[in-house]
Amino acid sequence: MAKFNETQLTEFKRLVARYPEGKQKSALLPVLHLAQDSFGGWLSSDTMDYVAGLLLIAPIEVYEVATFYSMYNLKPVGKYMFEVCQTGPCMLRGSDDIVAYIGTTLGIKPGETTADGLFTLKTVECLGACGYAPMMQLGKQYREHLTKEKVDAIIEECRKNAVANN
Repeated sequence: MAKFNETQLTEFKRLVARYPEGKQKSALLPVLHLAQDSFGGWLSSDTMDYVAGLLLIAPIEVYEVATFYSMYNLKPVGKYMFEVCQTGPCMLRGSDDIVAYIGTTLGIKPGETTADGLFTLKTVECLGACGYAPMMQLGKQYREHLTKEKVDAIIEECRKNAVANN
């Protein structure tokens, strides 16, 4: 089972220290982000159990949170995750077509990862950028006013970055 290294453990302690003594459960969301970032971009059952042990809470309390929020990944994901908004404004502006186009282009369905481990397609609830629909989140960036041409350019950009970083 993976465990936080010294640097990650220091960050864990800093996160927990934000909250009153005895209220360490309040740090659960940022600690799950730390764990996900530290252990390959996803949260295994062992990782969630580890977080529960560190926070002195029941594992089910971690599972409830991790399964509720779409920002936590419960299985391995690609290096680039396309999180396409699927709520009303984005759907009215064609997000369903964008999801279908990405899926056809990459040969995957929402929730799947390409065989090379490069891309994961995920549909998510509102990302709070309705005026830029259809849109998606790619890492920490929003990609807005999506078209098939913009999607092609994004995929190419990701592929180039993957080659440059290997």
